[in-house]
Amino acid sequence: MKLAAIDIGSNAARMQISTVLTNDEVVSFKRVEYVRFPLRLGHDVFTHGALTTESVQRTVKLMQAYKLLMELHEVEAFMACATSAIREATNGREVVDLVKLRSGVPIQIIDGQKEAELINNVVVLALDERQTLHIDVGGGSTELNVYKNRKKLASRSFKIGSVRLLEGKDMRSTWAKVESWIADNVDRSQPVVAVGTGGNISKLFNLVSKTSDTTTTLSEIIRMRDYIAGFSLADRINKLRLNADRADVIVPAAQIYISAMQWAGATDIAVPDLGLKDGILQVVYQQLMK
Repeated sequence: MKLAAIDIGSNAARMQISTVLTNDEVVSFKRVEYVRFPLRLGHDVFTHGALTTESVQRTVKLMQAYKLLMELHEVEAFMACATSAIREATNGREVVDLVKLRSGVPIQIIDGQKEAELINNVVVLALDERQTLHIDVGGGSTELNVYKNRKKLASRSFKIGSVRLLEGKDMRSTWAKVESWIADNVDRSQPVVAVGTGGNISKLFNLVSKTSDTTTTLSEIIRMRDYIAGFSLADRINKLRLNADRADVIVPAAQIYISAMQWAGATDIAVPDLGLKDGILQVVYQQLMK
């Protein structure tokens, strides 16, 4: 059985097709196809408030392509979710209706709380009993969650993300809210570790020195942020071999992870290969099994 998850973010739209595996009644998902395309919807929305005609057409074409790929793989069920860019666009609902009409792909516009919930449902599997600050940075929003003994104690979504920062739409008041929220919800008298999810932290993690298969340090993230920032955009693409849509957002994204860790007092960060798409797959499977 194959299932699919589509995550339409502010920077890119991703689709993952996975096979459902069962071993001694333990269900897991094996990736068989993964496609990522840089729609950059956040550029339109965070600058002009709405998606341009060109962006709408590109979104429709991409969903048509995703639908064909799912048909080729004989996917039994799927779910498509859109996050901050489409939910903030003044024409977001119109775009969703047009996509369904032209491609047959229904898109659910989810709020920050639902986005965090879907991610948390899979991230919690990678936690231990320690106090943990989970940081998920997207193009338009950042979700923060505090855990202790694998139980969520606090959660909040903030309108700050890599594309928003790149477009110069960050506000000091938002940064202050993030810092204040962390101060109110992280117990600095106890050790705290960070868990990072999102495409940018995964790329940073691939580039830095590691303390384990899934862990690195704050100092390494800072070192790599500074190293990448020292290159022009062209050199990041040609010399560092970063994708064009990653090369410009990776530094502002890194700053969000770094700031959150510093405010929380976390010196280490784990980067599991998990994200919104994995949470969506879990929901698709659960609904199919009802």
